[in-house]
Amino acid sequence: MAASTIKVMIVDDSAVVRQTLKEVLESDQQIEVVSVASDPIFAQKHLETMRPDVIITDVEMPRMDGLTFLRHIMETSPLPVVVCSSKAEEGSDNAIRALEYGAVEIIQKPKLGTKQFLEESKVRICDSVKAAFLATRKLSTLTKRPPSDREVAPKLTADVMLPKPSLAERSIVETTEKIVVVGASTGGTEALKEFLEAFPEDAPGIVIVQHMPEHFTEAFAKRLDSLCRITVKEAADNDTVIRGRALIAPGNKHTLLKRSGARYYVEVKDGPLVCRHRPSVDVLFRSAARYAGKNAIGVIMTGMGDDGSRGMKEMHDAGAQTIAQDEASCVVFGMPNEAIKLGGVDSVLPLDSIAADVLRRSR
Repeated sequence: MAASTIKVMIVDDSAVVRQTLKEVLESDQQIEVVSVASDPIFAQKHLETMRPDVIITDVEMPRMDGLTFLRHIMETSPLPVVVCSSKAEEGSDNAIRALEYGAVEIIQKPKLGTKQFLEESKVRICDSVKAAFLATRKLSTLTKRPPSDREVAPKLTADVMLPKPSLAERSIVETTEKIVVVGASTGGTEALKEFLEAFPEDAPGIVIVQHMPEHFTEAFAKRLDSLCRITVKEAADNDTVIRGRALIAPGNKHTLLKRSGARYYVEVKDGPLVCRHRPSVDVLFRSAARYAGKNAIGVIMTGMGDDGSRGMKEMHDAGAQTIAQDEASCVVFGMPNEAIKLGGVDSVLPLDSIAADVLRRSR
């Protein structure tokens, strides 16, 4: 392996999962698995003599659970941690808690399936490790090498084409109701929490794409719903976008904003990966450009890669108001930076100022 590879430690009580993850990760030339451990106790012993760039850990394990292990790491010697969890309801809830404790990403445990499923899982797992590695600069106690040119996000590989609007859709009833669309990835779970907690009960309707695996978005939405004054739920096909509610795109499904007369609603659908993601921010933003136009407010937050940059430019060109999170408050400044470079951003703001700006623009 080259000296510039991302060094990874895998912690999981399943030998099959450890071996599968190792094979998936080492299929990428930028990643090297330097240690595997069957539980956090063994992992801590390994950490006494070596320091990986990224740790992948399960949540449910014998002797010490992954949450306790994560808190210990963050309190003693912070490292970027990716949570690898099953889709079980309890596991999903614990994975969301792990993000609050400092984990930077969630991935779903790899499993056997179709060739397409395995290839998509490989993309998600390897990209999550690279995103976690890029997040090391936000851990103040670390001094890590900067990412090389090879570690930037890959470009668009597929697209979900929006159908041409019908005559009825082009002759839309005039409305001034504002709709907010938001895209986020690495670091976005905590950023969205701060963002949504700032809204009053009568906030404009919000649709969100947060890169997260299938089954975990429901737990994430429920967690936010318990903390916010607005209602937060996982989006279902044909849900109406209404004031006082935020809809979060379900994992493994694209979510589009659509319009019928003065009613905005979401369409939840299958489709290929777009910008290496499903759901994709670009898919949501492009639909907002087409069906909401100047009535839309777009927000792009922390995350690796360029998902959302093209869609935000389309929104900007359609008359929407667009906001990017600033570099200082991002865990990874990839997605906002790409949108800024394309010329699709009106304002660049720190995270703690975005909600107030959205409210000002919506009024």
